Amino acid sequence: MLQLGWKAGTEQYPPDELLDYAIAAEETGFDSIDVSDHFHPWNEKGQACFVWSWLGAAAAKTKKIAMGTGVTCPILRYHPAVVAQAAATIACLAPKRFFLGVGTGEALNEYSATGQWPEYNIRRARMGEAIELIRALWTGEKVTHKGLYYQTRQAKLYTRPSEPIPLYVSSMVPNSARFAGKHSDGLITVGGEEPATYHEMFENFETGAKEAGKDSSRMPRMVELAVDYTNDEKKAIEYRKAYWAGVFVPALFTERIYTPKMSEENGKAVGADTIKQAVCISADPEVHIKFAQRYIDLGFDHLFFHSAGPNQRAFLEGYGRDVLPQLRRLKQQTSRSVA
Repeated sequence: MLQLGWKAGTEQYPPDELLDYAIAAEETGFDSIDVSDHFHPWNEKGQACFVWSWLGAAAAKTKKIAMGTGVTCPILRYHPAVVAQAAATIACLAPKRFFLGVGTGEALNEYSATGQWPEYNIRRARMGEAIELIRALWTGEKVTHKGLYYQTRQAKLYTRPSEPIPLYVSSMVPNSARFAGKHSDGLITVGGEEPATYHEMFENFETGAKEAGKDSSRMPRMVELAVDYTNDEKKAIEYRKAYWAGVFVPALFTERIYTPKMSEENGKAVGADTIKQAVCISADPEVHIKFAQRYIDLGFDHLFFHSAGPNQRAFLEGYGRDVLPQLRRLKQQTSRSVA
């Protein structure tokens, strides 16, 4: 089933304002919320609230919209047992509508808070062990874990939801998708790559799922898409540069860039052309529908739309009115024609 979600940018908005937008997202017809879990924002002028407190508030203030982390790094800043407990609590507050998204993190959030930033292969190994421990704790059994990176002694979660919690793994490049297929219930990635990249990513994802005895066709494939629903292109670009320029620099995700100021300095190299190429900026709903449809045609079944401005509430209302219904209608038409 096609799911259309909203990206909640903790890096841009203070938590109370972001909570109001979450309520608006539900009211305007979005199916889900994907919220960042960061210790630092991408820019000195940004925000960075504690996402687990915010998720508790969002769960209490909404009734049907799904929500989850996009994504949490459960290997350095948190012990996996704490992530397991936090996720279980939110899942109790939002029954059948919480998911846990995990990834290997960025130095901006992990090195800054812990002084640790091992190479990628070690971080991935740590995440594999973290996922194993999280899933074990979710069973409700007492867990004594003596791993390479983590230990527990008779640890048990006494507060758990009645339904299983979906766990999704982030993959930014095709090479990591096999790990996601093997260890997760679904894939999370970002838009902006060439179709061939996603084809390779899906092939690796399917291989990993098959190795784990899972049917990849039943596993969600999620993508975060950068969009701004406005005719003020200049203002939209200004907001992207002001809060998000750092994310357009690949080194941010691989190197030891650990302060918002460092991210901000790197982001100064990002020009308007780079942003226009990566972000769908238009006031025409047909442009946005075609943009999103390309990813649906590639095989993604869960889209998160991330708007940076200039007016977040106007975006939610406009997309909920003009774009989401059309995408659902097109999906239904396609499903009927295939059937």
